[in-house]
Order: sequence, then structure tokens, then C-alpha cells
Amino acid sequence: MEKAIIAKNISKKYKLYSGTKERLLDLVTPKSYGEDFYALANVSFEAEIGDIIGFIGINGSGKSTLSNIVAGIVPETSGSVQVNGQSALIAVSAGLKNDLTGRDNIELKLLMLGFSKDKIKELEPSIIEFAELEKFIDQPVKSYSSGMKSRLGFAISVNVDPDILIIDEALSVGDKAFADKSLKKMKEFKQRGKTMIFVSHSIGQMKEFCEKILWLEYGMVKDFGLVEEVIPKYELFLKEWKNMSSKERKAYRDAGIKRQKEALAQLT
Repeated sequence: MEKAIIAKNISKKYKLYSGTKERLLDLVTPKSYGEDFYALANVSFEAEIGDIIGFIGINGSGKSTLSNIVAGIVPETSGSVQVNGQSALIAVSAGLKNDLTGRDNIELKLLMLGFSKDKIKELEPSIIEFAELEKFIDQPVKSYSSGMKSRLGFAISVNVDPDILIIDEALSVGDKAFADKSLKKMKEFKQRGKTMIFVSHSIGQMKEFCEKILWLEYGMVKDFGLVEEVIPKYELFLKEWKNMSSKERKAYRDAGIKRQKEALAQLT
């Protein structure tokens, strides 16, 4: 089948600084300051057109970093990602300008996507209706709650009808009724053969909606396969993780970071 996403050996490095002075020295001197931190290390996966893939992993595993790279919002440090089609990222306040109103954000986002002013006028009412923000649409986004921002971002993204939809924890905020409506919309996309990436801590939503699972751990691929194969392993891990003491969790993290460094060393 034709591929919608081909990610090869993606790594993303950030620098962690102890303060502003160290950051400035790193910019102006040849000596390297700060500590290298890899949010992703040698991540590869492929999505076929029509795949619904869930990204899972405990906090800090690299899920959001990977979804931002696939969406083209954050550049990878090394490796490559090929996306065949228009993608849209839905995350809380992703791409929204706080000083603009909700209506202005709709118009700006659609203009950036290449829509004409006539098409924007046509789409605007359905976006506002879906977001359920009629009373607040002309208020600045900085006054919105996280749930309201998420609803606006979701409404814009699903109404521009992208080829690839990337949902990053956007259904974890706000009320259940809107989450249910959003899942219904996503199921419509699924029936139409859209490719989707779904980032969530909700195992229930993953089981209900996804077909494949990419399990990330300390920026690396722990497992990738069908929902019924990967989710039981992840649920068993979560049970063990919750029962670990702070000392045991630290030892587990240290071992994970060590594996990451070994993987990165093999690439150099």
C-alpha cells in the first residue's frame, strides 16, 4: 500500500542550560556549554494511507515531540520524515495567537493554509459552530480556557479536511460531550480513509479508535504493532510502573537513558 508517513532514524536534540549566562556563552564561544538532551533517538516507523496509529508512553517518552516533527512544526536534528499529503496538528492552543480573537485565529490559520477569503467565509460558520464558541469567538484567545482553545483548534483542523490528522492530547481537556463529538468526527475521517496519529494517555480511547500502536520509551521505539498486540504489554508495564518505588523508577529511567546513549553511539 502507499505510504502516508515514512519516518527514518529521527533524533531530536535539545540543549539544557543551568542559566542564561551558560546559554549566551554557548552562542558566542566555540566551547560547547549546556547538557545534550535527546527527546527522540533513532525513531523509525511507517504509516500506510488510512492507518490510525496511537502514540503511547509515560510522560517524557517523546510522543509530542514526534507528533510535532511529523506535523512539520518542529524540525528533526537528524534522520528524515516524509509526509505524503497535507497534515494538521490538533493540540491545546497549537498555532493559536493569544492576542488575536478566535475569529481572527480562524482567518489567519486558513490564510496560512492557502484558502481564499471567499472559502474562509464559507468555512467560518461551521468551524465556530463545531467549536461551540459562538458567544466567545470575538474575544481574545488569551481569555480562553484550555478546553476552549482545544475546541477551536480541533474545529479548525477537521474543517480544513487534511489528508493526515495528528491529535495530541486534544481530547483530554474540556467536557466529555465535546470529546465524544470529536471522536465521532474522527470516526468519520476513519471511514473516509484518512490517516491519523492519536496521542493520548487514555488506553480506552486507544482501544476504541486506533489500529496500530507506537510505544515510545525515553525517546526510543519500545514496540510497534497492532493494538491487540502492543496494548496488553503496555498495560502490564503501567501496572508494574505504578507499583515501583521512587528508587526503582529512578533505576529504570537511568537504564533507559543508558540504552538511549548506546543507541546514539552506534549512529556516530
